[in-house]
Amino acid sequence: MKVDGTQYRSLWWDDDADSLAIIDQRWLPHAFRIEHVRTMKGFVDAITEMRVRGAPLIGATSAYGVALAMRIDPSDASLAQAGATLLETRPTAVNLRWALERCRATLAPLPEGARFEAALELAHRIADEDVAMNRAIGAHGLPLIREIHERTGAPVNILTHCNAGWIATVDLGTATSPIYQAHDAGIPVHVWVDETRPRNQGALTAWELAAHGVPHTYVVDNAGGLLMQRGRVDMVITGTDRTTRGGDVCNKVGTYLKALAAYDSGVPFYVALPSPTIDWTLTDGSEIVIEEREAREVSHVTGRGADGATEVAVSPPGSAVGNWAFDVTPARLVSGLVTERGVCAASETGLSGLFPELAGRAA
Repeated sequence: MKVDGTQYRSLWWDDDADSLAIIDQRWLPHAFRIEHVRTMKGFVDAITEMRVRGAPLIGATSAYGVALAMRIDPSDASLAQAGATLLETRPTAVNLRWALERCRATLAPLPEGARFEAALELAHRIADEDVAMNRAIGAHGLPLIREIHERTGAPVNILTHCNAGWIATVDLGTATSPIYQAHDAGIPVHVWVDETRPRNQGALTAWELAAHGVPHTYVVDNAGGLLMQRGRVDMVITGTDRTTRGGDVCNKVGTYLKALAAYDSGVPFYVALPSPTIDWTLTDGSEIVIEEREAREVSHVTGRGADGATEVAVSPPGSAVGNWAFDVTPARLVSGLVTERGVCAASETGLSGLFPELAGRAA
């Protein structure tokens, strides 16, 4: 996607600097800053501090982290340590585990002298594959939007929650890819963008949509139910950090409430995801580990003041603060899963039908 007319991915390997370049998302949407990651600690901090965020992007970042480790020390012990260290950074997004397991399987059989180049090539491939999957997700989600427009003859109002855009992936995004493709195809769309407390990732979605010229309105999280009740939402589409083989969806906290409101209001609720986000080892979403993050993300909020970005406290001093980062939406509330191979029911049968080779491998 483009920022101020320049084409960017969310991350890229900088050969001149011999390091990974990332867009530091902590500063968005108020400032656009590029950071170079040169050490394993830098990779750990980038993921844990959400300088990079979004399940697909975390997976790609971890692959480049393994490549860095192989450049420094290509031994078996270093490969194992890099994988273990990176795996601990975020417990919920399954793409992280998927990418690290793929790195281990590819690199372990190779002689040490060949590991760095192979690891870097694999990281590039994972990044490129993510872009291709997101493009295909958009192509399969586009007919869902087109059908609504052709049936109603009106602009299609879409509600999002959290950010599943290009900045949360390597490019194009998951939930946003159908929106961008619909807009580019001349289908009139309007996006209701949930602010998504506590980290206000909706602001990233709004920043993206504005840059692409997509009409949108930034709203508080709790407005979604009202908008659906009043018939002002035609469909909901979100991303996901982990989806079980049974179709339960784990996403940013608050997604479950949107799904309940959509179900009660008769609004279709879709989830867009690439196949690496499917956890074939789990059938029930209750087994997913829900990440609890630091209280300061809830007790304080960052915004832009007259002198630039600033942080202020919003909770009373001494009040206990809880910060569960995700929740689980049961499959029964999901109208369909939009993947790179098509749209399917949120069920083991639906997912296995699209990905029989992956379902069989996990059985």
